[in-house]
Amino acid sequence: MERENSFCFGSLAVIVIAVWVPFSLAQSSGLKSNYYAESCPGAEDIVKEQVYNLYQEHGNTAVSWVRTIFHDCMVESCDASLLLDTSGGVMSEKASDRNFGLRNFKYLNTIKRALEKECPGVVSCADIVALAARDGAVMLGGPRVELKTGRRDSKKSSAAIVDKYIPLHNDSVSNVLSRFASIGIDAEGAVALLGAHTVGRTHCVNLVERLYPKVDPALDPEYAVYLKGRCPTPNPDPEAVAYSRNDRGTPMKFDNNYYNNLMKNKGLLVVDQQLHFDPRTSSYVKKMAQDNQYFFSQFSRALTILSENNPLTGNNGEIRKDCRFVNA
Repeated sequence: MERENSFCFGSLAVIVIAVWVPFSLAQSSGLKSNYYAESCPGAEDIVKEQVYNLYQEHGNTAVSWVRTIFHDCMVESCDASLLLDTSGGVMSEKASDRNFGLRNFKYLNTIKRALEKECPGVVSCADIVALAARDGAVMLGGPRVELKTGRRDSKKSSAAIVDKYIPLHNDSVSNVLSRFASIGIDAEGAVALLGAHTVGRTHCVNLVERLYPKVDPALDPEYAVYLKGRCPTPNPDPEAVAYSRNDRGTPMKFDNNYYNNLMKNKGLLVVDQQLHFDPRTSSYVKKMAQDNQYFFSQFSRALTILSENNPLTGNNGEIRKDCRFVNA
């Protein structure tokens, strides 16, 4: 999400199918609520405790978990392929430019070690990604989403495929909607998921095209002055810590202020601001700006669908001992 990066239904029946099918497929593929009830009864509590502890020590970890599930699940499968290190000369997903700025992977391994101590070889890294995102959103004041578990971990990861799946910060709304639609998320859900940009920060590398050589006319002039103060050069060093908070008002609170900013032409990324102008998404932006609970309900629905994108279950994949490496 933050990178540090026509939906016209003819009948009610079509709407029901569009929302219901992903849930049905997830159930039939092996995901279910409280999957570890017998094999590791305390699994979800352990994840929650670790997420809480890490949040107290490093508040930005909660933002990282919300971002990580997006960048993992949008690429073919929710299978923790994002967490694998480069190996055997094959560059892993986390090394892709599209995943620039993702961080705190080491703390996911902190959660993994706590689970391995309690239940060795039982809980997948893919489920840790999902549960950490759920609990991280709560830490930031967002909704609690009841996500199913039972995912297994991929044995491969390749940066070469990431460009096909992860939208760019300056992509068109059409491309973004098309990508979300391919995994069963409609325009309303896409707008809600992008609302996760309400927390965290964005590196200047992804902002300067809106500031130089001329300021994007869709950008509020006073806000542009502030952003130029944060990003004073059109060629920022990608390794430097030069960024702007996604939401200056409540930067670490998961709320609908993102949409209020869009209404004021203070969207940080190109794709953010275009949601307010595009007729396919503008009504959802306005409604979510007016109603935080509506935003939460749509975010919860869309996150559930995202988290159930083509998971590995049954005998597919493996349960990694270390989230960075496939098992020997």
